[in-house]
This record gives sequence, C-alpha cells and structure tokens, in this order.
Amino acid sequence: MDRFDWSPSTRVVQIVVASLGAPTLAWLLYILLTPDLEKAIPYTVHAPEQLKPRWKGKTLAEPSIKISGSTTIQCYAPATGELLGVVNPVTPDGIDRAIAKAAKAQQTWARTTFGQRRRVLKTLLTFILDYQDDIVRAACLDSGKTRVDALFGEVLVTAEKLKWTILHGEKALQASRRPTNLLMFYKKNEVRYEPLGVVGACVSWNYPFHNLIGPIISALFSGNAIIIKNSEQTAWSSAYFANVVCSALKICGHDPDLVHAVSCWPATAAYFAAHPGISHLTFIGSRPVAHEVAKQAAKALTPLCVELGGKDPAIVLDDPAGKATSEGEMRRVASIIMRGVYQSGGQNCIGIERVIATSLAYERLIAMLEPRVKAMRLGYDLADDGGSVDMGAMISPASFTRLEALIAEAVAQGAECLTGGHRHEHPDYPHGHYFEPTLLVNVTSTMRIAQEEAFAPICMIMRAESVQDSITIANSTSYGLGASVFGPTTSSTAHENLRYVAERLRAGMVAINDFAVFYAVQLPFGGVKGSGYGRFAGEEGLRSLCNAKSVCQDRWPGLIKTSIPPKLDYPMRKGAWEMGRGVVEVGYGEDWRRRAGGLRSILGM
Repeated sequence: MDRFDWSPSTRVVQIVVASLGAPTLAWLLYILLTPDLEKAIPYTVHAPEQLKPRWKGKTLAEPSIKISGSTTIQCYAPATGELLGVVNPVTPDGIDRAIAKAAKAQQTWARTTFGQRRRVLKTLLTFILDYQDDIVRAACLDSGKTRVDALFGEVLVTAEKLKWTILHGEKALQASRRPTNLLMFYKKNEVRYEPLGVVGACVSWNYPFHNLIGPIISALFSGNAIIIKNSEQTAWSSAYFANVVCSALKICGHDPDLVHAVSCWPATAAYFAAHPGISHLTFIGSRPVAHEVAKQAAKALTPLCVELGGKDPAIVLDDPAGKATSEGEMRRVASIIMRGVYQSGGQNCIGIERVIATSLAYERLIAMLEPRVKAMRLGYDLADDGGSVDMGAMISPASFTRLEALIAEAVAQGAECLTGGHRHEHPDYPHGHYFEPTLLVNVTSTMRIAQEEAFAPICMIMRAESVQDSITIANSTSYGLGASVFGPTTSSTAHENLRYVAERLRAGMVAINDFAVFYAVQLPFGGVKGSGYGRFAGEEGLRSLCNAKSVCQDRWPGLIKTSIPPKLDYPMRKGAWEMGRGVVEVGYGEDWRRRAGGLRSILGM
C-alpha cells in the first residue's frame, strides 16, 4: 500500500480534476481564492453606561422631556422616571451644516457600486445580531417597552429589512426596460433610478431603533445621504443608534457624514421640513403634525411620504355554513389579537384597534380575551429576571386624560368596560407612565373611541351582523392603514368571504388570517385616506428615493436615426399636412383599428 498515495493533496485532487474538468475547476478556484469584497467587517461601538445590567439613575420627581427655563431635552426612562441624560437640540444653523456635510459626502457615495453599499449593510446587520442585547436594552430604557417587544419590533424587523435590501435591493434599482412602438421601432427605452441627493425623515418614538434605521437603510442603498429628525422623546437612544450606523460606514471606508440624526423642538423641525437642501421627506407621526410638515415642505416643493397611523380593524368571520369554528382556531386568533393590540403598550401604528366579529365569534372572543387581559402584568422589564412582565410603560402620560374620557364616554353610550380603563400607578415605579390593559365591548361605530386613534392598550370589540356589515364597520373611520381578516378556509364559500372582505377593505395593507405580516416580508408600507400617502419598504420604497429618469436612445445608432422629412422641416413646404396624416396612419391606421376592435371587428361582425 506504500506505493499508493491516497492523501487528499494528491489522489482526491486527481479525482476532482478528472470529474469536473479543467475549466470548471479553474472557475471554482477563482471563486474560492478571490477575496469577498462584500464581506462584513466586525466593529464595536462604545455602549452608554446606562446599558450596563442593573444600572440605576436619578429618579425625577416630575419626569418630563422639558426643563423649565432651558431648551435642553431631558431624556428619561418612562418606565421608572430615571434620568438618562440630556441632549442639546439642533439649531437651524446646525441643520444647515449637517445638510452641507451630507451633500458633500453624497457626491462620492452616489458613485459607489451596489456591492460597496451591500458591504455596509452586511456590516451593520452583523453588528445588530452580535449586539442585539445592547440595542434591545437601549430601546427599552428610552421607550418603556418590554424586551420581547423590542426584540421583535426593533431587532427582527430591522434585520429583515437589511436582509431584504441586501438580497433584492439591486434588482429593484436596476434600470427597467420599457416597450417601444411601430413609429419608434428603432429606439430602446428604459427608466433609470438615480439617487436624489440628501433625503430627510421625521420619525416617531414608538420604535426608536427601527424607525430610525429603516429610512437610513433605504437612503444609503439608493445612493443618498440622509438627515433623520428623531423624536425628542427618544433623543437619548437615537444618538447611540446613529453612532452604530456611522461607525459601520467608517469601518467600510466611507464618510460617516452621509448620516446625521438630529433632535430638535417643533420650530426648528419646521425649518428642516422647508429646507431646499432636502430632496425627499418621509414623515411618520400624527395627522395634525403632518399638516404642518406638508405646509413647510410645500415651500420647497419637497415630495413627501406620509404615514399617519390608523384605526386598524381585525375582522373575525364565522363559518358561512353556520358551524362553530374549532376551539383551537379561535384560540389562535385570540392570541394574535392579544399581541396585535397590546404589544408595545398598544403604541403601534398598525396595531389592532378594533376587533369586528360576526355573531358566533363575538361571544367566544370575549370569553377568551377577558381572563387573558385581566391577567396581564405591568412593569419594568429590565429589572425583571423571571419573565413576569407582559406590558411595559407608555411613552408619556400626555394621552391619559383623553383616553379615560373616551372610555367613559363610550360606557355612557352603551359600551361595557370589562377590565382596565384607567391610568395605573405602579407600586414599584410610581414615577413611571402606565395605563391599564383595557377590554371594551359592545362598541359601535358612532362612538368617538371607535373613530379616533387611541394608540394605547385598548381592545375594543364590535359586533357585525353579516360579512357586508363587517366591511361597512371597518371602512367607517377616516383612517385606512392596515387591516386583518380572519375566517375559516373549510369551503369555497369561506375562501370567497375572505377574498371578498380583503378586496373591499379601504386600506393600504391587508393580512388574511394573520396580523401585520405584510411588514415582515417587506411589502410596500403605507395607507390611504387619513392614514397618509406614499409608500416606504419594498421596491416601491427604494424607488421613491430616486429620480426615475426616462432615457430613450437609438437601438442601432450607426444604421438609423430620427430625421425630419423635407416637407415637415421648418419652414414647412406644401404637402406637410398630408405627410403628417400619413405618419399617423402608419402608426395607428386601419390595421391597428381592426386589432383594437378585437376579433369581431377584424371579421367584420
């Protein structure tokens, strides 16, 4: 056996070469030996001391982001009232400087390849997955939510947006070929998606990490720089999260001035929205503020994407055969409704605000939901090791009086509050902002609470007399963001009911037998009616940050080009009219009219 060398370095290579052939082997060696220019680069970011386990801060007597006699933003944990720090708001001059720096950096960034942009996103994604505990903790401290809510609502959805953009972003932004016609047969046409320059975003506080990073991902991959105006409510964590992105750019060899996160008060925000250096603006927030943003943006004719929340319905249909839906299926739906209503304390723009159930489902849902809502536990999740907190704090108590009034008014009009309905003073965190998980039944469309966005942990159940009635109730508000429809799939009629409802809901997004999954798969996000206009996420979101430039050029430039016939050339000669008519006849004459008229026209029928 010593005569034969069976080591991998000789015999195995001989077998591989013989089986694959030299060209294939050369290609494989090229792939294996060529350095991966898109490979993520590991990096670290200094984490604030507040992210250390068991950190304790000074508890404010009256927690507020405003300090009397000062313009400084006071940052604190809404679950405990502990001071996180202070942030100096940006001035109009500071916005000018940030936009100027971003515009300069963008000129170089616009010339980067998709591969270079992917490397930045891969590097950022690797950091997020490696340091997700820090990200979760920062989001929980600044917004009051639980770790589970932050894990899914901050980390998971951001990771998915990064992954989708890495895998599909280039295809969405590649030039798209467009058809020509008979008269222009010698032309080839395409639409190119080119970066706009410096884009802006004004984002809300309810998802401090995801709402900040999401617009940055789309802006960078489409070749833009971006200025993010984050919420004053989450200014502390926004500074840390922006540093995470800027560090990824820097470690990959790019200018961190491509991204700026700024905190400011409303007067300066108006200056930002009207700034002529912003080429596109995304706004996530309330309708009253959106009116002001749109008014300011109109001064510079800045295009807007506006997402204004909703009053999202979850319709639960009975079996059209009159049979009761199985116990297991009802419990599945009830569990989804619980998370759709109460995650992040109900502070979710696509959270379920109205449950509309037909006759059999109505009573069964109430019976299932009431004990679960009553059993929910409020608290500060970061101080808990046993998983005994189901819902965290609200961002502030500013809405509590309005919420209590809406609930009391609905009860006076015939609704029944089975549990909750009031602000909650937590025995361990008296300076935290808590509202009781609430279950309100017998709600009708005429009640204000069924029309106004609550943005709170309030589950309201409404009875529908039929499939059509459920649609009418769902469409009865001025909002139209997302929606869900649940129902049996045991027959063709049941399937048809689901399709029928989904088709007639006036909403930007619909999930069938699920909740909000359209967001998890990066479909275009946005609404209709009072929920705003424009779309972010998906192909539409990326393309909205680009100039869709139409380019028409000669297909065979050396062979045929456009030339003006002598009779039609200025000054025109006799017979120009007749020649013009002939051109039209060639493009759209009798033959085309026959084809446009269909088979019956061609056959003279």
